[in-house]
Amino acid sequence: MKLFIKLIRNFLGLIIATADVLTRGAKRKRTPETQQQVNTEVQDLTLYQFFACPFCIKTRRAMHKLNLPIEKRSASEGSPHRETLLQGGGKVKVPCLRIEQDGKVEWMYESSQIISYLEKRFA
Repeated sequence: MKLFIKLIRNFLGLIIATADVLTRGAKRKRTPETQQQVNTEVQDLTLYQFFACPFCIKTRRAMHKLNLPIEKRSASEGSPHRETLLQGGGKVKVPCLRIEQDGKVEWMYESSQIISYLEKRFA
């Protein structure tokens, strides 16, 4: 039964992820200099995610729209990034944005909070 539920969840997630890719809008346009500055700033950000998670898809969609090339790491079972997420953030919950700033690391959960943070920081 557990395997059946996992298969259904993955199948639905694949459908949602495919629909997301097919319906994405255009990326935010910036001057090359401004985009280079943004690219440098996002090097301190990492998104821990599951490919088929609807909330992760929502977050990735916002990142695409804002034209933010943030590193994405899979927190799926068996992934070494899962343990990093557990040790750093304290729980395996996605999406989670790892923010490193001024030598401090913050782990931000909740897709709406992450999107709001990104929109304010990179408006």
